[in-house]
Amino acid sequence: MEALYHQTNKQVHEVQSYMGRLETSDKQSVHLVENEIQARIDRIFSSLERLEIFCNKEPPNKRQNAKLRVDQLKYDIQHLQTALRNFQHRCYTREQQERQREELLARTFTTNGTHRKILDVANMLGLSNTVMRLIEKRAFQDKYFMLGGMVVTCVIMFLVVQYLT
Repeated sequence: MEALYHQTNKQVHEVQSYMGRLETSDKQSVHLVENEIQARIDRIFSSLERLEIFCNKEPPNKRQNAKLRVDQLKYDIQHLQTALRNFQHRCYTREQQERQREELLARTFTTNGTHRKILDVANMLGLSNTVMRLIEKRAFQDKYFMLGGMVVTCVIMFLVVQYLT
């Protein structure tokens, strides 16, 4: 029991050192280190199962202490497994963001594509460039008339509400 406990505890500390190495490793060796950590965690879980069996065979006065030590090892290894999953999730998210960024950078955006199409259709209909410029100028002026009308309407509504209530 004691030898297996110390061996398992040593393996837990090795996994902790591998986790530190995982953060600093390059992209090519990350998967190798992840696989190594996962294999070690699986071996530790099998050792913990054997340790639980040995705990039940301990004398009653030592059983509580042995069970407490095994539970502490279980907690430690579950914490390490969660840390590994979080690291894998962060890597996956980062790779996905990089892919999306590359897709966006590869995409070509066209500005004023609709405006050019409207001009092409107008030219096909036989409208000259001067007529098109007059229409654009009129549309620009109409915006100001619309905004002025909105302001006048709001002022009239305000005055009606102010004086009639």
